[in-house]
Amino acid sequence: MSTIDIPVWTTILGNFGFPVMITIYLFLRFERKLEKLEEVILKLAEVINQKKEG
Repeated sequence: MSTIDIPVWTTILGNFGFPVMITIYLFLRFERKLEKLEEVILKLAEVINQKKEG
């Protein structure tokens, strides 16, 4: 790699590194929210079944 390539790599990282990191961060947050939503839905289903039986 020559010194001419360094600005090219800096540009590539600047253009793609930040969006990739933001995307990963948002996917992780979204995944946690989906897991929490799944837990709440399962609890709601249990409560509904208990109300039907009781």
